[in-house]
Amino acid sequence: MVFSSLLFLFRFLPAVLLCYYLVPRRARNFVLFLFSLIFYAWGEPVYIILMLVTILVSFAGGIAVDAMKNCGRPKAARNMLVVSLAVSLALLAFFKYADFALGTVNTLTGAGLQLLNLSLPIGISFYTFQTMSYTIDVYRGEAHVQKNLISYGAYVVMFPQLIAGPIVQYKTIDAQLRGRKETPEEFAQGIHRFLLGLGKKVLLANNAGALWDTITALTVSEVPVLTAWMGLAAYTFQIYFDFSAYSDMAIGLGLMFGFHFSENFNYPYISQSITEFWRRWHISLSTWFRDYVYIPLGGNRVSKGRHIRNLMIVWLLTGFWHGASWNFVAWGIYYGVLLVLEKYVFGTFLEKLPKVLRHLYCVLLVMLGWNLFMFGDFTQSLTYFNALFGGYGAGLWNTETIYLFLNHAVLLVVLIVGCTQLPKKIGNAFTVRFAENDVVILAARGLLYVGIFLLSVAWLVDASYNPFLYFRF
Repeated sequence: MVFSSLLFLFRFLPAVLLCYYLVPRRARNFVLFLFSLIFYAWGEPVYIILMLVTILVSFAGGIAVDAMKNCGRPKAARNMLVVSLAVSLALLAFFKYADFALGTVNTLTGAGLQLLNLSLPIGISFYTFQTMSYTIDVYRGEAHVQKNLISYGAYVVMFPQLIAGPIVQYKTIDAQLRGRKETPEEFAQGIHRFLLGLGKKVLLANNAGALWDTITALTVSEVPVLTAWMGLAAYTFQIYFDFSAYSDMAIGLGLMFGFHFSENFNYPYISQSITEFWRRWHISLSTWFRDYVYIPLGGNRVSKGRHIRNLMIVWLLTGFWHGASWNFVAWGIYYGVLLVLEKYVFGTFLEKLPKVLRHLYCVLLVMLGWNLFMFGDFTQSLTYFNALFGGYGAGLWNTETIYLFLNHAVLLVVLIVGCTQLPKKIGNAFTVRFAENDVVILAARGLLYVGIFLLSVAWLVDASYNPFLYFRF
């Protein structure tokens, strides 16, 4: 379903761009809104009504909040805000967490309640947070109320980032919805950024994912330690290149339509602490929780005990946001505990260690965190954890370990280098070297992006493995 939507996007994007640039400026938000609805309905036709209800409720909530504020009725404005947020959260909770709640009750009481077995609306976690940011921004006075339903609808369902982010806070895009200037330079940058994301997804993430799938297809109790760690490394690379690739494509598509979305990744795997990692990974989510949960709770401007409480609340919610399963809850608590420990226990000691040790510390803990994240339930995570540390007595390696490593050694080296700033530095050095020769620079860039496009298309035609991991959230 998701991949079908992407094929639909690739096929009709030129026509949409042509239509967008041919209509008057005042109609461009309408073009975006209409095509975005078609794009969403193509992949998830059942839930288009839910999308429209979410838009109408939050749009009306913003107008009501603004009206109460202008009438000098702050308490009523707050009540309108609460109602709007409650409806958005109720819809999210019903579709995403109802079966989790029913299953938990069944496990604890043996009640035997019938599960609803609802399919999860694509992107509901992302667009719910966006609609919530709108009403909160209006209530705080950080954004103007939007009285044009089409413009507001274009914000909520904008197809470049609708399905998997980045999460766009309304206050960061308010002015762009009201008026923006598209330029040929930014359009070209958008194409380059989109192709870069496409290459990361198809050529890197998919191949890392294929290695991960090969290893998880083995009997876990018979997997040697090094094979298990190779699998975990493959997933670690897959989820980064997969999700950052989608963010790149979303940012690139946004530029083609004149929008500037915030960066969502900043080389997270070069981090030297968990604190730094979460400043670089899924930046839009971390920023959302900081602005709308952490700071309202008091942030770090409170007592030590309250600060620890604030951190744990934020990370419990972060884990739960990712999925209705206890392993996601455990994943959130895991990071909450690590951040508290870095802040109050061994942070000073960590800063005194050599950079290489700090980096190894961070990468190891992040990989172990992905072990909690990558499975559908907590039991599977524990089972694989045993394999990582030789709990099944399968040995350190076997002939299959050597075979897999030799067949994927080049890929693993490329993945490691791709996580660093080295490719960017090489590109910058090349640009400086030929700064006075625009023809060479243009030719090199053209060859690079055309090569990425052709290789990606060839791979897509030949392969059927094309999942986007974050679509399930």
